[in-house]
Amino acid sequence: MTGDAEETLDVLLIEDNPGDARLIEEMLRDVETLLQRVEAADSIAGGVTLSHEQTLTAGLDRVREGTVDVVLLDLDLPESTGLETLATVTDETAFVPVIVLTGLDDEEIGLTAVRHGAQDYLVKREVTSDLLVRSIHYATERNRQVRERARRREQLDTLNRLNRIGQDVTHAVITTSTRDDLIRAVCEQFANSELFRFAWVGGVDHAQDRVAPLAADGIDLNDLTPVQITADDETSPLKSISTAVQTQAVQVAVSGNGTTKVEPWHPERETPAYRSSASVPIIHEGLLYGVLNVYAASDSVFSTSAVETLSRLGEVIGHAITAIERKEALVSDMALEFKFELVGVLEEVITLTNESEARVDVDHFTKSSDGLLSFGEIYGIAREEFQAAIEQTPLVDLLHLNHSGNDVYNFELVTTLGDDFLAAIATHGGRITGATIANTTFQFVVEFPTGPDKRPLIELVEEHCPNVQPVAQRTVERSVTTGSSIRSAVEGELTEKQYTALKTAYLAGMFEWPRENTGEEVATQLGVSAPTFNEHLRIAQRKCFDVVFDDTAKETLPGHSP
Repeated sequence: MTGDAEETLDVLLIEDNPGDARLIEEMLRDVETLLQRVEAADSIAGGVTLSHEQTLTAGLDRVREGTVDVVLLDLDLPESTGLETLATVTDETAFVPVIVLTGLDDEEIGLTAVRHGAQDYLVKREVTSDLLVRSIHYATERNRQVRERARRREQLDTLNRLNRIGQDVTHAVITTSTRDDLIRAVCEQFANSELFRFAWVGGVDHAQDRVAPLAADGIDLNDLTPVQITADDETSPLKSISTAVQTQAVQVAVSGNGTTKVEPWHPERETPAYRSSASVPIIHEGLLYGVLNVYAASDSVFSTSAVETLSRLGEVIGHAITAIERKEALVSDMALEFKFELVGVLEEVITLTNESEARVDVDHFTKSSDGLLSFGEIYGIAREEFQAAIEQTPLVDLLHLNHSGNDVYNFELVTTLGDDFLAAIATHGGRITGATIANTTFQFVVEFPTGPDKRPLIELVEEHCPNVQPVAQRTVERSVTTGSSIRSAVEGELTEKQYTALKTAYLAGMFEWPRENTGEEVATQLGVSAPTFNEHLRIAQRKCFDVVFDDTAKETLPGHSP
């Protein structure tokens, strides 16, 4: 019986006396009528199937097949007698209830049998159909409860071990400085646990639509080959890896009663066997970095709680990889630059650039309480036409438009378009370096830190900008001047509010002479009071001066000796 209410209950009778065996068969023949009488319908709803063996050896062979639900055991068999018979059977049946049949009306023998592992005992000459079915019902119910308690203990033990692995992985996150070191440490922690046979991490190769092994422990990395990401082959043992990539959710595969080799990866080699596996997406803020694959010798490791724990662990690893890449980007001279074309937005403004000299450049973007503040210039477009186009554009407000000479105007506008997008790319170290509307097309450029796979970054942009189309991509060299390092240092010192106040004041022309905007006007743009804005601005200025002058100020003082 597998747990389905309509499955039959498989009862094994080990009895050498043909007459007693026929009696038991007769009692169970009309079991459907008896079920309602003894209130056993829940556990024996599909009826009873009885098999009969006359010797202990034959009975044990049937038990080892794994299909028996209850054993009715005569203690006096040709090969064994008494409690020795019971001990032999219970040694083979960890979770199969045994009901002892005895020809002796001796309560002490029955109680001794129960103490030694039997669920119940019945005196043959006193057995009735009702009594037999009731005994089977209660034996299976008690056994179900024992199994459930054991399952819960095993799940708790598994979760405790997984939590210890999680703590070790968290320690690795803190102590490792490169992505390669981190994923190797993750594989090592899983492979060293008693729960798992081996583990490996694969990177997603979008160009070839596959998962390529990057690190492994408990198995030779050379024994693994790339796994194709396909939705076609539902029967493949590697389907869970493919599905984990496509759904970005943990996938579990159980091999069944037997063990499975790591096929089809080099099946001619000696590789560890396993009974279940889990494929865990390594992900952070929607960006998939790879898949962690762990393999267990047991088929009961991956409970719902365990899957939830693994899912959180995948996010922790993904967050750590993001932090590592952002840190590497600060000291790297190279960056990935992507150019995109955006269609279906700002169409009123785009129409104004049908003349060859007409152009709109957006140079700076910063967040405010009202949305995304944007600063830029327009060329070859009449002031009134630009103002009218913005007024017709939903979700965009023009704050300032100042003439700066010839046919050029500086503008400042706020929009809720792209607010979430800016935050999403910033999470992964990205930033918009500029946007241009010219020749009736709207293009913008996004810069990301260099990494092994460009496709997830493009997908991140496409997810937040559904009407976007990739135009070009290249690896560029960042400026080698000290400006980049100074800006990184300043950003590290300032809070978000201080940074926003300082950048907005700068872009709004507050530091120009004469001022293009006063402090009160900038505070209004940010949606804060003037005193609050001034406080953030003054603190930000002091921190900037600390970054620039703190290490060198003393050296410039008269009489200072280095």
